[in-house]
Amino acid sequence: MRVKQNKKNKGENPEQQAAEKNSAASHAILEDGQESKPSKTLFARIKGLFYLQAERSVARVGLVSFCFVLLFGAISAKLVYLAVTSDTSATARRYSANDMSASRPDIVDRNGEILATDVRTWSIFAEPRNIIDRDEAVEKLTAVFPDLNARELYDKLGTGKGFVWVKRQITPKQQADAYRQGIPGVGFLPDNKRVYPNGPAGAHILGFTNIDNHGIAGIEKYIDNQGLQDLSSAGFLVDSNTLKPVQLSLDLRVEHVMRDELVKGLEKFKALANGGLVMDVNTGEIISLVSLPDYNPNNPVDALEKDRINRINVGVYEMGSTFKALTLAMGMDSGKFTINSTLDARSKLHYGKFSIGDYHGTNRILTVPEVFLHSSNIGTARIALGVGVEGHKAFLRKMGQLTRLRTELPENAEPIVPSRWGELNTVTISYGHGLAVAPLQATMAVAALVNGGYMITPTFLKRTEEEARQVATQVIKPETSEAMRYIMRLNAVSGSASKASVAGYFVGGKTGTADKVIGGRYAKNKNFTTFMAVFPSDKPKYLVLVIFDEPKGLPETYGYSTAAWNAGEVTGKIIRRIAPLLGVEPRFEPPAHPFPLMEKLGAWGTK
Repeated sequence: MRVKQNKKNKGENPEQQAAEKNSAASHAILEDGQESKPSKTLFARIKGLFYLQAERSVARVGLVSFCFVLLFGAISAKLVYLAVTSDTSATARRYSANDMSASRPDIVDRNGEILATDVRTWSIFAEPRNIIDRDEAVEKLTAVFPDLNARELYDKLGTGKGFVWVKRQITPKQQADAYRQGIPGVGFLPDNKRVYPNGPAGAHILGFTNIDNHGIAGIEKYIDNQGLQDLSSAGFLVDSNTLKPVQLSLDLRVEHVMRDELVKGLEKFKALANGGLVMDVNTGEIISLVSLPDYNPNNPVDALEKDRINRINVGVYEMGSTFKALTLAMGMDSGKFTINSTLDARSKLHYGKFSIGDYHGTNRILTVPEVFLHSSNIGTARIALGVGVEGHKAFLRKMGQLTRLRTELPENAEPIVPSRWGELNTVTISYGHGLAVAPLQATMAVAALVNGGYMITPTFLKRTEEEARQVATQVIKPETSEAMRYIMRLNAVSGSASKASVAGYFVGGKTGTADKVIGGRYAKNKNFTTFMAVFPSDKPKYLVLVIFDEPKGLPETYGYSTAAWNAGEVTGKIIRRIAPLLGVEPRFEPPAHPFPLMEKLGAWGTK
């Protein structure tokens, strides 16, 4: 009964059961002579605590690891969020890529001298979202950049945008000074700045770029139109070191001479403006082009002033008596006149209330060369009337005078052509009134008169005679061209072009003086003067054009403001200085037979 009861109690009381087990274990140890009951109980308890502590440590490590995973996961998620939602980094990269793609090729003259190049620089930007203290940032930035508008900068930094420019194209010293300020949210990006080492020399040919290095005018815009800007817009990075330089036909030495003489002439004759060019008549290359007042492309804002236009390319003017060269060539090329033809200049021509006379009339019959030498309006008008109105229009159209002249320069002008062209128009246009063209346009036509009769579109890029002949068009006969060279040389020897006749260079030329149109009427006291000279006349190579807008008469010019006294004088000075630079050797003994066909025809004045 007791045993059964004990078993029953054993199953029903766990604490009693555990005590009995410990007591039994203690008795067993004592019987073996190894350990007492209390020592075994302590060991078991220590062992149990050890396992319990180990289990709790594993749990704590797991918990800590889990917390770290959560923490780093949150940080990673935040970084991903910022990368996706914030446009600061992306914008900065985009601006940097655009600046790289805006790198431009160097522009060099015909001899390899640098006219325009890129300089690597830096620009400073800000991230308004990351600006901690806007007032402090503005104060520090304006200390480094005093030209910044503090109010505008303050407003800009408060926009909350991810990216704003602070200042473009800063100097290395400015970058270092700004960096030392240690302004959070302010950084730097590489940039390109276009520089023109020669200042205003060639300004109207080169043009300029904007702050993003995109071409705005001149050859700079031409380069962009050839595909450079398309590459930039498409996001392609272009390194300026890999771009082939753009070589122009311009000769920097000649450009400096041309500008120097024109500046002196502008001051001496107190003109509103002047300009000039040198063209290779056999290739159409523009060796020099200057229009004053000009500007420095390093400070392109000056180009926006209204009097800074390229008068050679964009201005349209009545070219005066230089157009008589075209009329004489037209008459002889038509076969209706020859070098020995005569024309009656004894009396004026009358058209209604208009009468056509000569500035310095001879009141006699003139040969064709004499019409040119005496600049006879009457004789020239009779030649044009002999060809006829339609023939006159057709000839001028063939010579490129009735349509817009297009070259590499994007700036050009449409000629002003009469809406109704009658006989009176032909009369006045024959001597350079009533039709306004760009000076470059007129120069192109006169070049064709002296180079053997080939019309060659002018170019500002370097090219050979062979390349030019591939695009040339024969517009007059070779014998007509020789006759015009002979007449122009004769005019420099004993006519109105004598002031440009430089010894040793066999110069030929023609003056042109036109009354300016003011308020729809011709002003007798305001002139536009022109001079064209070709040298050497027997084997033409270069043509020089000089124009003056409203030159004043001086005591040494006896009060005259006509072309021979200003444009002619300056042209002679230019030829004297540029001929050696261009490799034209002086010949102090004139050629034995410079115009063989004219001698054969027994032209007036060849003996």
